[in-house]
Amino acid sequence: MSHHAGFWNMIAKRYSRQPIADEASYQKKLHVTHDYLSSESRVLEFGCGTGSTAIFHAPDVAYIHAIDISEQMLNIAEKKTQDAGIENLTFARTDLEHLNSEQESWDVIMGMSVLHLLPDRQAELDRVYQLLKPGGVFISSTACLSDSGLAFRMIAPLLRCLPFLPSVYVFSVSGLQLALKQAGFDIEYQWQPGKNAAVFIVARKPE
Repeated sequence: MSHHAGFWNMIAKRYSRQPIADEASYQKKLHVTHDYLSSESRVLEFGCGTGSTAIFHAPDVAYIHAIDISEQMLNIAEKKTQDAGIENLTFARTDLEHLNSEQESWDVIMGMSVLHLLPDRQAELDRVYQLLKPGGVFISSTACLSDSGLAFRMIAPLLRCLPFLPSVYVFSVSGLQLALKQAGFDIEYQWQPGKNAAVFIVARKPE
C-alpha cells in the first residue's frame, strides 16, 4: 500500500474541514452520478477520502463499499456515516490492487480526484474494468494536469522526488480518454466546467 498514506493521515482533519472549492460543479457531478444509480446498485468507491460522496449516494443504492489508503480519512468517514445513521455503507483500508473482490461484482465504480495520484493509471483502469459487471459504469473526476499550463507540467515531476508528498502524475484529457478506451470502456458522458478544471467522465463497460 502506498507509503504516501502518512501524508493523507496527517492532513485528514484539516481536509475534512475545508469547504468544497467549486460547490456548483460538485453538485452537478453528484446529480449526474445519481442518474446512473438505482435501488439495486452495488457501488464501489476507491480513494474515498472522508466519505462525503459515498454518504451522499448511500440512501439511493443497495450497498456501497468505499476504500482508501488513509486510516485517518477512514476514521472520519466512519464517524460521519454513523452520525448520518447509514447502514449500507462500509469502509476498508486498501487499494484497488489489494481489494478482495470477485471480478464482475460491481454495478458502479467511482474514482473521484484520484487517478492523477496513481503511478500506473492503465493498470488501475484495467482493474476497474475487471471488477465491473458487463454494462456497468465507471464514474470519475480527474485533474488532467498536462492541460493546465507549462509551469505545473514542470513542477509535478519535482514533487515526485519529495518522499513524503503524494506523487502527482501529469496527463491530458485526451490521454485519459485513450487510457479508458484501451481498457475497453466506451465513454458515455463527459463534462468539464472550465479549461483547467477536473474532467468528469462516465465510461461504460460494454454488455
